[in-house]
Amino acid sequence: MTDASRLPRALRPFSSGQYRLLVAALSASLLSAGAWLVAAVWQVVELGGSPVDLSYVAVGASLGLVLAVLFGGVAADRIPQRYILITVELVRGVTFATAAVLAASGVIEVWHLAVLSFVLGVADGFFYPAYSAWLPAILPAEQLLAANGVEGVLRPAVMQAAGPALASALIAVQGPWLAFAVVAVLQAGAAAVLLVMRTTAVRRDADEVVVHPLRQSFIDMRDGFAYLLRTRWLFATLVFSIILVFLIMGPIEVLLPFAVKDQTGGGAGAFALALAAFGVGGAVGSLTVASVRIPRRYLTLMILAWGFGCVPLAIIGLTSWLWVMVIALFIVGVLFDGAQVVWGTLLQRRVPPSMLGRVSSLDFFVSLALMPISMAVAGPIGEAIGLVPAFLIAGLVPPLLAIATLALARLGEDELAHPLDDAHADATIVTGAEAAAGFELPVDEPHPRAERSGRAEPEPG
Repeated sequence: MTDASRLPRALRPFSSGQYRLLVAALSASLLSAGAWLVAAVWQVVELGGSPVDLSYVAVGASLGLVLAVLFGGVAADRIPQRYILITVELVRGVTFATAAVLAASGVIEVWHLAVLSFVLGVADGFFYPAYSAWLPAILPAEQLLAANGVEGVLRPAVMQAAGPALASALIAVQGPWLAFAVVAVLQAGAAAVLLVMRTTAVRRDADEVVVHPLRQSFIDMRDGFAYLLRTRWLFATLVFSIILVFLIMGPIEVLLPFAVKDQTGGGAGAFALALAAFGVGGAVGSLTVASVRIPRRYLTLMILAWGFGCVPLAIIGLTSWLWVMVIALFIVGVLFDGAQVVWGTLLQRRVPPSMLGRVSSLDFFVSLALMPISMAVAGPIGEAIGLVPAFLIAGLVPPLLAIATLALARLGEDELAHPLDDAHADATIVTGAEAAAGFELPVDEPHPRAERSGRAEPEPG
């Protein structure tokens, strides 16, 4: 294992060989996900499909995700996360391969793509909680912020940029079927990388009584909701988030294209540039936060970054210059994704290990809950009151919401009582890195040395 102290803070997780393997698998998975988005859309276009057909495909993915994510959280707290991720990658690979065969043979139809997207949505519902719950079992607590920053950089760089670029090149060579085939191979590669990783033990409460698996699943889900409701910082932040998503996602996803077209005279390229600015800002924000210590006032700064990070949205409805929109969206991306890195680390540091999969799935579920409604009402509201008032609401209400959340939930008191910075971290909180390093027995690997000495010796990462 490389000496982590010699590396920049943002790169210290890469001192672990297990983490390097996990990042390789994640990168392949994100690349295939980004390529699929473009290839599926272009396949619909080649079939002569309409925007309604595209919506069927998108709804299939969203429906699968929403239906599966809560059960994915339960599974992540019961089944070794490595097994879940391997299964997800194999399912995704088979799904992409099926699309390739159907497209190459000329029999693919829109409903095929909708069903395949549903399956991919279900797979994603199991992937996110398992990944979030496994990361603290691989890395020490002080490296989680940097690891979440790495993920925050990879998503825009690989999924939103490299993946679509790969799909576009492959479609230009042969057609969507080739893109489907290549991403199926990428998924097989991701599964192969995960297969060589070490399984870590699932961390459960020592005194729990396990009942029938089906009943236990609903008990686990109930316990996850109960923990959410009784944990003030978690409940307050998720309530803030769900209202925030409702206020801003509709304007960004639905009204922004019209603002670009009507106010700047730009076309699809201008809209793509605006979205790219948001993604680049997110990568910069994630990398910046990953390079510093977790802030002492982590809850206050996180909520304020999300709330005041929306202020540039108010400018979008007022300007006729594309470059102003680009700068505004860049700033939004920096603050939003930077705060998201803190949030992911906060969950991994403060949520009990036995509950992390379920809480991560609840976080994902709540974040999605009002997103479809926001998109559904944004169009009518934009037509009724105009783009300027709509973006003013999206930009100016969230800061007030952030201030109210901090005041009513007294989150400032909470963060002072539970410091997360390295100097004040609670040494009794075990993140599980010893499992990946060999100090704690993996669930599926015999350790003769441990049987002789009563404790496993560390192995190179």
